[in-house]
Amino acid sequence: MTSTFKLLAGALALGLPLAAGLPAQAEYPEKPVEFVVPFPPGDLEDVLTRMIADEFQKTYGVPAAVVNKPGGGGGPFPGAAEVAQAPADGYTVGSFVIDVPVVGPSVGIPALSPDPFEPVGIFLTYPFVIAASKDAPYATIDELASYAKDHDVALGHFGSFLIPTQVTFALAKKKDFDFGSEAAFDALDCNTLASGDADVINTTLQLILPCLDDVNVMASIGEKRIPLTPDTPTVGELEPDLDLALWDGLFVKKGTPEDVREKIAAVAEKVMSSDKAKELADQTGALIYWQNAATATQRIAHDSETLGTIDGLINGE
Repeated sequence: MTSTFKLLAGALALGLPLAAGLPAQAEYPEKPVEFVVPFPPGDLEDVLTRMIADEFQKTYGVPAAVVNKPGGGGGPFPGAAEVAQAPADGYTVGSFVIDVPVVGPSVGIPALSPDPFEPVGIFLTYPFVIAASKDAPYATIDELASYAKDHDVALGHFGSFLIPTQVTFALAKKKDFDFGSEAAFDALDCNTLASGDADVINTTLQLILPCLDDVNVMASIGEKRIPLTPDTPTVGELEPDLDLALWDGLFVKKGTPEDVREKIAAVAEKVMSSDKAKELADQTGALIYWQNAATATQRIAHDSETLGTIDGLINGE
């Protein structure tokens, strides 16, 4: 009988746990943590994720940093693929917009299909709006629908396949009208409307804040009205079948231990309730909050169903 076998046999005979003589497992976190943002720095999800990383480092005493992984040669959502291929240990955390878990599994990226992620929580709703100049002969979506049946209206957007644009197309279908033309722009701001490059724009509220007094915000895309435009209905209010929000949340690879997810969530929830986050919400019109993993899971399922409705409307199914 070897000495190792004798040791194990003795432990069993005495009713001692075998783990007692083994090295203790290190408590999370014990090394640097990366928060991956699949977009360039500077937007709301990047700013808030950096606040989470700073608080994580302060709370747990390990380095934590945001790593931006925009597209380009790496294809769509390269940062998301990196999180999917990382170990399920909580040291690589994704800060993802709705497209990643909802659209990602269907865009042909092997690392994202089937969906490899589970949510830690959702913390941001982007203030996306459908707006026109106050000089336009319509101030509401219904007035736009009536006008567009007899006149060409040009829509400006950031890309025809992006979710905000798809929602706008679907809303037009529900209201029984079509845009006379549509085009993608790199910037959709006050100058876009003032120059006449587009009659209606689908953009973020931040980009038109400088000229908000000269703009009619006809609808917002989100689960709640934007505080800076409280009289503007959401698309979901106008058409309940299109109730969808453009959000960002924290995600980890499936199989990440529950206690690890809870530690990440605790920091994120603290940040979203901070004065700095509230100030950012007041300045931008964004909705900043914390929804836990269970609520986030329900929301993803709801938004996936809504996107199916939108796709059916646009493609005539």
